[in-house]
Amino acid sequence: MTEERDSPFETLESAHGFVSLLREAVDEAYGSILDQTAEAQSAHAERRIDALRLVDHKLNSLRQHVLASLILLNDLRTLRRLLLGERQRTSASAERSSSTDTTMSVGGDAGRRDQVL
Repeated sequence: MTEERDSPFETLESAHGFVSLLREAVDEAYGSILDQTAEAQSAHAERRIDALRLVDHKLNSLRQHVLASLILLNDLRTLRRLLLGERQRTSASAERSSSTDTTMSVGGDAGRRDQVL
């Protein structure tokens, strides 16, 4: 069974990129709402000010959830790298014990450090 992987959540990296774009859009909308609120206050449009305050509250809530999602995605990416590094370390240990070439084991260690970072 072959699944199509054209969604923005194909990998953790693509999901992180998608949520980052969402954060940018929410930040732009938030800046726009702040500008509109200032205009409404100068025009003494109380009903509009109340509506914009509600939008401000909802956007703040969305911003917090999006930021939390970015943090969770980043943590998952880091954990995946650490887990993959553990697997590579195990294979590198097996290679070192079976191989007498020290150059291979040094190269394996450097590659693992690059992936964990």
